[in-house]
This record gives sequence, C-alpha cells and structure tokens, in this order.
Amino acid sequence: MRIILHVALMASFVAALLLLTPPLQAGAGVQAGAGIQSDSEGPVDFENEVMPILTKFGCNSGPCHGKSRGQGGFQLSLLGFDPDFDFDAIVKEGRGRRLFPASPENSLLLRKPTGQSPHGGGRRLDAGGDDYQLLLRWIREGLPRHSPNASKLIRVSVSPESLVLKYNESQPLTVTAHYEDGTTRDVTRLTQFQSNESPIAGVTESGVVQASMITGEAAIMARFLGHIAVCVASVPMPGEVSPDVYAQLPVRNFIDKLVYDKLARLGITPSAVCDDHTFLRRVTTDICGRVPRPDEVERFLSDTDPAKRSKLIDQLLLEPDFADHWANKWVDLLRPNPYRVGIKTVLNYDNWIRQSFRERRPWDEFARELLTAQGSTFREGSVTLYRDRRTPDELTTMVSQLFLGVRLECAKCHHHPFEIWSQDDFYSFAAYFAKLDRKGTGVSPPISGSEEFIFAGKSGVVNHPVNGKVMTPKPLFGLAEVTEQTEDPREVLANWIVSPDNHLFSQVMANRVWADMMGRGLVEPVDDFRGTNPPSNAELMTALGNAFRDSDYSLTDLIRLIANSQVYQLSSLPSDRNVADTRYYSRHYRHRLRAEVLLDAFAEISGVPQRFAAMPPDTNARQIWTHRTESLFLDTFGRPDPNQDPPCERTSDSTVVQSLHLMNSEELHRDLTSENSYAALLSKSEKTAAEIVSEIYRRVYARNPSPEESAFAEGLFAAEGADRRMVIEDLMWAMLNSPEFVLQD
Repeated sequence: MRIILHVALMASFVAALLLLTPPLQAGAGVQAGAGIQSDSEGPVDFENEVMPILTKFGCNSGPCHGKSRGQGGFQLSLLGFDPDFDFDAIVKEGRGRRLFPASPENSLLLRKPTGQSPHGGGRRLDAGGDDYQLLLRWIREGLPRHSPNASKLIRVSVSPESLVLKYNESQPLTVTAHYEDGTTRDVTRLTQFQSNESPIAGVTESGVVQASMITGEAAIMARFLGHIAVCVASVPMPGEVSPDVYAQLPVRNFIDKLVYDKLARLGITPSAVCDDHTFLRRVTTDICGRVPRPDEVERFLSDTDPAKRSKLIDQLLLEPDFADHWANKWVDLLRPNPYRVGIKTVLNYDNWIRQSFRERRPWDEFARELLTAQGSTFREGSVTLYRDRRTPDELTTMVSQLFLGVRLECAKCHHHPFEIWSQDDFYSFAAYFAKLDRKGTGVSPPISGSEEFIFAGKSGVVNHPVNGKVMTPKPLFGLAEVTEQTEDPREVLANWIVSPDNHLFSQVMANRVWADMMGRGLVEPVDDFRGTNPPSNAELMTALGNAFRDSDYSLTDLIRLIANSQVYQLSSLPSDRNVADTRYYSRHYRHRLRAEVLLDAFAEISGVPQRFAAMPPDTNARQIWTHRTESLFLDTFGRPDPNQDPPCERTSDSTVVQSLHLMNSEELHRDLTSENSYAALLSKSEKTAAEIVSEIYRRVYARNPSPEESAFAEGLFAAEGADRRMVIEDLMWAMLNSPEFVLQD
C-alpha cells in the first residue's frame, strides 16, 4: 500500500514539474514530434490545433461536454466559443486529472475517446490517427496555451462556393483557413459540415457533397473554430429545356426575370397564368383579407380591359380593409397578453398599430417611433413594447428578430452555433436599452391595470455575464456610436436599424410581405436571416429589399410590385417539370386562408355578422383587439394562444378538427339558417334556380358555375318535394365545407 502511494505521489510531483516546465523547442531534448504529421511547425497551438479536434469529434457539442453543466463532471464551452475556459478545464481543473505528462499515453484525454477507458460518448479517436498523435504531441510538449508561431484566424472559405450536381453525383469540398499574417491552411479534415436540405444534397463528415434524386438547392455549411462558410449546391431536373422557353415568358417587372433565371438554373418550367376568377379571389384575400362580393365578381369577370388586374390591385390598396388585414398580421408579433400588461394598455397599443396602417405610414417611421417610444401607457400606445419587455436582454431578442430577422437568443449564453454572433455582440446590442427607465406601477399578472411612464433615464449599464465588463452600445455591424452627450441611446439604435445602408431592415420586411402573398418566404422561417439559411433566390431577395428601400419603405408599393408580377399570377396547377417545386415559385402555392379571413368570409356569405365580446356591433374578426376575445372558430383555425407570452405563434396547418368544426358547428349552422340569413333572402326572392345557383357560386367561390355544376345544382331545385330554402342552405353548406372555399388557390 505504501509503495503504491509513493509511486502515485511521485507521478503527481513529476506531472506538476512538467506543467511548470516551458515547452520543449524543436530539436531540444526528446524529439516528441518525430515522425508525427502536424499542420504546423514548432509547438502545437491549443486554439488553432487542439480545439478543432474537440469540435470535430463532438466533444464540445450540446449533447456532450458542451451542455450547460457539462457531462460526467467535465464541461467545455459549446462548440469551443471560449478557448480560455476550455484550456483551464482540460489542464487545470481537478488538479490536472485529465492529463498525465509523465506518461502522456495514459492521459484520460486520450484514453477515454480511444475506448481504452470507459467513456459515455463511446470511441471517438483512432489511437493511430493524426488527431490522436497531435494531442499526444501537445501533452509531451508541456501543454502550451499558445504557440509562438501561431497567428489569429480571421475567416474560412469553402471551394467551390457553388456547384451544380446531377442526380446521385458527388463532389468534395475544400475548406481553407485564412490567418492574420496572410498565411492559409487546408482545414477540411477538421471542419464540421451540415446541409440545410439533406433530402436534396447531403454532405459527409469529410466534406463530400452527395446529390439525391430531388431537384432543388441546398446550403452546405462548413464550420471551423466558430467561423462559417457556405457552398450552395444546385441539383437541376434531368432533361434539357431550351433557353427559348424562358426567353419567351412574359416579364412584368424584375421579379419575373429573377425567378425565371432561378428556374432555368434548375431546369424547372413555370405553370400557366391563373384565370380571372382565381386571381380575383387570390388578390382580394391577400390585400384586403376578405372574399370578393358577388357584384365585384360579375363586374371583374365581364371586364375586357387588358389592364383590369392592375386596376383592381390599385383599388384594393385604397380600401379600409387593407389596414385592418395587414395590421392584424403585426398585432400577432407585437401585441402582448393584456392580463400581463393591462387591458387599457393593450387596447392603446392595438389602436396605435392599426392607425399606423390606416395612415399607410412608411415602415421606417413605424419602426423608429416604436423603438424610441416614451410617455404614458395610457396615452402613447407604442410604449407598451417597453412595458411588456422590461429588461435589455428581452428587448434585444425581440427587436433583432422583428426588424433585422436575426435570432440572437443563442448568443445570450454562448457563441451562436450557426452564425457569427457572440456574447459580446448580444450584450453590446442590449446596452442600447440600458438607460431605459420607468415610473409607476410595474406589471403584476394577472391584473396589471395601472398606468406607467417610460422614458430615457440618466444612467444604466449592461454587464457581460462572464467577465462583468460594462458593455458599450454597438450595432451588429457598421457604426452606430453612442456618445456621452446622447440622452437616449435608443435613438442611435433606431437610426442605425432604419438606415438605407442596413440591408437587413428592408429585406426582412420584404420577405415577410413576400411570404404572406406567395405562400412561402424567400427565407424560411421569415425572421431567421443567417449565412447558413440563405434565401431560395438571393438575387431576388436583394432586389426586393432595394425596391422597398427605394420606395421610402412604402408597404403599398411593395405589395403592388409583387401583385403585378407574372409570378404572383401563376396558376397553382403543376406541370410535369414543376410538380415537386415548393421553394422557387414556378407555380402558386395553395394554402389555407387565415383564421380571421375565413370567419369574416363565412359572415359575408351567410349574411349574418359575427358577434364578439367587448367589441361594437358589425365588427369583423380582423378588428378584434385581443386574442382573449372568445371564438371557438378562430381557436380551431389556428389563431395564437392567448396564454402564450407573447401570444404570437399562429398555426397555418389544416387539421381534421377544422373540417369537423365546419361540418358540425352549431354557431355556423345557426347563422346560415337564420331568418336574417342570405339563404332566407334568396329563397324569398323571385330569382330563378339558375340565377340563384350563379349568385351562390359568385358569393362562395368568386366565380360562375360550370355547365355541369349548374345542371346538377338546378336539378336539386327541380327534385320532387324539394324545399327551395332548404336546397339553398344545403348547397351553401356543402360549398362552405369544400377545399375551394377553405384554401386560397
């Protein structure tokens, strides 16, 4: 027992002595690196050479030692974002128990990942591989933190930056690290790769891109030491398409040209233009959030003016319904829970948002007024943002996501795993809100009815959570300097956000509008702009953002531009060369109408207005000021859950429950069969069966019936014992339960 203890003490003494000994220089003492392949000469650099190995094999990943409390008592920073922390954890933590310089091969850092000692993560390293040998050499050299020859990594690049692959074809990538001293290094072997569309083109651990048999594009991310480069892999559809096919397509504006260029690259051909009744219903529901009225249908379908579609778009943009429909989209994102911040406060906020859309206020003015809001929550609706979000970190995540499309939440705790943002970026951005002050009663859920004043205070700082450093306000890129004379740093932030030089501000709003009108954003999710999630058409995204900026951020001009494009007016019917397309806009993507649009459409068609608590008579669903207003229909069709904080998540999927509700709802049946209903009015009229059928089709589907549909429906009236009113109600009920009513074609 004494002998064993003596040996252990001697080993610990030797280990401590070696830790205090300077690293061996090349050619001095034992030739530790002799015969070992290395990416650099001289001592191994921990940051440039050791950490990439830990990242490559997942040691510092979320499921392993990179989780918030580590694994098995051993914690590393997630994906190696903090080299100093990782060095201390490996070399110094637990009195250096993970390393044994007296016998490097017996270090736990080597034995566990090679499977020589029990390891929950399994076997990760090959004892004969280059990575093992480099780690062994690092330990033999005395565990240096820095190599005197090491230079700082400034960026990585991937080659090729884009490639075109045939079905089942593969091609390797090369990743190069670029250092501050001008040197470069091939780091492909130590790079992590990931595809954002693996079904289209996947990538192996070694960086070989493998195409499948699905047409489309995939972004291949290459990550090395927190730096990211992206290669776009295109997989076109087999078969040749003559360039004349694309050259002969109608071009109404730059949108069409840029979409056609992308389709040509992928060998996809667009569908034909939709017919007039489809366009009428599509553009009316998109711009105004309501279905066309029968007189509008008859007038538009009989109009022979070639410019009638453009004229209709201009007319719809002037309607009051436009403001309620588009404001309703943004109250989802901005309006908080009234039980948290107060009913009167939320009502004021809702009124401010809606009034901004009624005035067609430019988007930069809307954003600036919201970001710099101050005053009473009972008088200034926009200050509700700061009553709801009460700390700089909460405001940072919300503002960056809403107006920049940047999700900074990850960077609050660690370096963003799929982006360039760090903790410094997060808390420097948060520092713009440090001086925000409040006076009055704060929030006290579930009843927060008191008035509160929001204003710029005289002091306030944001500290870095790791080192305690006081953070200086700094934008995510570019310049937005806050001087000591600046009374409200939020004004500096607002100027930077809405600046014409800030491409994200214009592009993220353009992308939101594009997604609302086209069924899918160029960037999906619409508020997740990052290098590893590129737009499906980058050139179009840039052009739309520039057009929005050049129009002085006019929402109506942007909508007019999109609606007038040939691409917006394409049919949803697929062809043999676009049936699989869901991202490149070769056809219109059918989708379920928004919950409020559907309910308002049902009220318009039935002729019986909906009734909502705490709302005046004849209110439509788009005008409701809180999601806490009771409506089983709206809940069923996916409006946000009022108990969420904030209640912003909306469900757009179609479900069986929705179908059952349409078929069996007592409220809908009551309105459709009411004595005041449109069905009752029709049954009492002197119109013929044919006229009634045409009227119903125009009211429900915004089109005239086909000859077959007319013959069938008129036969219902002519059947023996048929009740005129009951036939009308049954016909309308069946049509309201059909996909043609529920979906936008």
